[in-house]
Amino acid sequence: METEVLKPSIEVLKKAAELIKRGEVVGIPTETVYGLAANAYDSKACAKIFEAKGRPQDNPLIIHISSLDMLRNSVREIPPLALTLADNFWSGPLTMIFPKKDIVPDTTSGGLDTVAVRMPDNEDTLNLIEMCGFPLAAPSANLSGSPSPTSADHVYNDMKGRIPLIIDGGECEKGVESTVICFTDNGTAVKILRPGAVTEEMLSQFCKVETDKNVFAKPQENEKVISPGVKYKHYSPKAEIIIIETDDEKALAEFLNSKKQENVYGVIFGNEQGIEINTLSYGITAEEQAHNLFALLRRTDELGVKTAYVRCPEKNGVGTAVFNRLLRAAAFNIIKI
Repeated sequence: METEVLKPSIEVLKKAAELIKRGEVVGIPTETVYGLAANAYDSKACAKIFEAKGRPQDNPLIIHISSLDMLRNSVREIPPLALTLADNFWSGPLTMIFPKKDIVPDTTSGGLDTVAVRMPDNEDTLNLIEMCGFPLAAPSANLSGSPSPTSADHVYNDMKGRIPLIIDGGECEKGVESTVICFTDNGTAVKILRPGAVTEEMLSQFCKVETDKNVFAKPQENEKVISPGVKYKHYSPKAEIIIIETDDEKALAEFLNSKKQENVYGVIFGNEQGIEINTLSYGITAEEQAHNLFALLRRTDELGVKTAYVRCPEKNGVGTAVFNRLLRAAAFNIIKI
């Protein structure tokens, strides 16, 4: 199939809506990463997402809505806390998990009786959802396991010939997928299942917050998980990714210089001294690192990098999300120096 890449306009959004209504899959921009969008209520259409991505069938999809009416149509129960969080973080990078109604097929929910829902902070995508008149299931628009796409070029590289249309909305603002939470304590508290730009500190202004053990660890072999981006190795380029955890810049430089050989790179914050091997920087602040991370991982493939030693980010705020993604890109391979 031919894959078109088009800038958003009313005509392009109408074309995308018609394709989706016919059961096709379209690449869409959001503030987090690009998504592969299909009718969330159409089991056959959602199956095409799994096929295009090569995604495991028990990995649930997030459905994207443009109004609270779409939420009410899709889920059985909405705790009052969920409406408070929606008031403060929607439209935005927060995904909430609810008991699903039967209108949401098991294909979409990964066989679970729950569904993950968010309202994206992208005007074109919100308009597209409105034109469709139903929620869009939209996981990241990459081949399963590879780095998530933060530009239309990334989507095209992975999805050329697999989907008919990609809407080119420019670079994604946040650069990492949404925060995913579920409700605990009878709907009065939340658990973070996947960290993102909506941080634990931000959520704790409204309720008690805990972080799930699988954010920084591998799930058990046959453990049932209710959040995307948790169970399988994710976000990984062809290069071997190894995380270097250290506060000693001299020791970091000595370690990286000892690995000096062709196609070995150090991925650093950008201001370290004394490093002699090839380096890439993914930013000084956590927000910069989140924005640049997936594009940088894809850049290692373009450069033919064999091994990339990535300096560990701060493990707080948005840095938690960066560390979570790196852990999975590195298959939990960490060296402390």
